[in-house]
Amino acid sequence: MKLDRLREILARAAGQRIAVAGDLMLDEFVWGKVGRISPEAPVPVVEVTGESFYPGGAANVARNLREFIQGVSVIGTVGTDHSGRQLLELLREQKIATDLVLEDPNFRTIVKTRIVARNQQVVRVDREETRAPRVEQVAAIAAGLGKLLPQLDAFIFEDYGKGFLSQDLVRQLSADLKAAGRITTADPNPRWQIDWGKVTAIKPNRSEALDAAGLPPTDPVEPPLEDKALLAAGLRLLSNWNTELLLITLGEQGMMLFERNQPPHHIPTKARQVFDVSGAGDTAIALFTLALCGEASPVEAAEIANHASAVVVAKLGTATVTPAELIASFADDNGA
Repeated sequence: MKLDRLREILARAAGQRIAVAGDLMLDEFVWGKVGRISPEAPVPVVEVTGESFYPGGAANVARNLREFIQGVSVIGTVGTDHSGRQLLELLREQKIATDLVLEDPNFRTIVKTRIVARNQQVVRVDREETRAPRVEQVAAIAAGLGKLLPQLDAFIFEDYGKGFLSQDLVRQLSADLKAAGRITTADPNPRWQIDWGKVTAIKPNRSEALDAAGLPPTDPVEPPLEDKALLAAGLRLLSNWNTELLLITLGEQGMMLFERNQPPHHIPTKARQVFDVSGAGDTAIALFTLALCGEASPVEAAEIANHASAVVVAKLGTATVTPAELIASFADDNGA
């Protein structure tokens, strides 16, 4: 894609408003160095040098969008605990709307703690509970979306498998979004068999796609356009999910786009360095949706998502990509 076309798409998308619904999390990074092995057990002793906190899960999708547009909202559940207050504060600092976030005193805010020493993740500690929203909460969220819907241009379901995106909630919201003609995308999780039948596009990774298609796990094949298992899964899911577009992320192989009445399209990876894959899928669904809002073709949107993912995997932590970094990635690819 030429730079002028990229700038045109981003300019069109700049005034859009997008909401993200899903499992909200607080990402904590504990940075340190390892100088010795513990005398208590054969494990490294990490001497802590700093800590960082970021919005994670579905909130990280919102962070990625916020780099490009002003109108971003999140929908999900947090507890009334310290971590919940901290997550809401981080979101509000970044001017991400939290009006539709449920604050539940009986819910423990999901926290993922990663301990990193010398740019290497040593261990991850998860504090979470899996729970679907109650009937009255589903009704409250649907009512809130109804008020927001006239201002929305697109909507993203980001499923981390922690229960917020129940079938009842997805069915209600997706029906309303479909009736309003809004672009709707989903990043699914294989732990839940959700009916995504009314969305515009769905973005699983390769293993998730095989699982959802009912196919056994297999190793990737090079080149991807000769990967029979991948092609079978893509065609089956495009039909089963009754979606317009299916974007399967392939890690170091890039992405594969399936579109109705079109041959599968492979987009090779643009990643040159990989330091941390945390949140790369969040970046992909955010930028793919954003590009569709900017009237990009499906192939152009996939290419933009691919470049954006390549930028974030070269960063440590739950990172985002900026417009300048995205443009620079395309410029480098074009030899500009």
